[in-house]
Amino acid sequence: MVKQKKKQFVVIGLGRFGGSICEELVDQGNEVLAIDKDEHTVSEFSKIATQTLVADSTDEVTLRSVGVRNFDTVFVAIGDDIQSSILTTLLLKELGIKNICVKAKNIYHHKVLEKIGADHIVHPEKDMGKRIAQSYSDENVIDFIELSEEYSIVELVATSKLEGNTIVGLDIRARYGITIIAIKKDGAINVSPEPEYQIKKGELLIVIGHKKEIKRFEEKAM
Repeated sequence: MVKQKKKQFVVIGLGRFGGSICEELVDQGNEVLAIDKDEHTVSEFSKIATQTLVADSTDEVTLRSVGVRNFDTVFVAIGDDIQSSILTTLLLKELGIKNICVKAKNIYHHKVLEKIGADHIVHPEKDMGKRIAQSYSDENVIDFIELSEEYSIVELVATSKLEGNTIVGLDIRARYGITIIAIKKDGAINVSPEPEYQIKKGELLIVIGHKKEIKRFEEKAM
């Protein structure tokens, strides 16, 4: 598999949720512009993000000046300030951002965000930040469940490179230290597939293992 091109993200609001998204996106090898109004918070993330900026995201001039239209996705992770969240989302839509993911504080906030055209709306807890970041960062990953700091369960889309290979032939456990625990296709799930099972392009491989080994499997085998 050809190594994926780095993606570029903007994270606006560096609280618990936005901060965890920022950290995970960077860990996945992406470029991240982190924005917050609080100077101290931005200073902390200057050690993590590719770029940081102390700014009010409701200022259209600022958003234009940093070239937000050049980024793949903008996360609006503003915490309690619902008005700023809505105004920021509106500005981003007016600037032509194609993919905006916004954190909603409550159902009323959600309804307003829907009305103004937010592409994705989430109601996250802290542990959801990594899951969402992973799904945006890696196009092969459909879902992601973190078991610990080092281990996770991931749903991967089988590529054409895997087409026709058997599980035993790939020798995934010995070569990568990960295990295919199930295969999903057309809504049906095959738990503990036979070693001779032939993988088909587009199927979902549910694998468990060390995060680094899963990533290595993606880059080398897929």
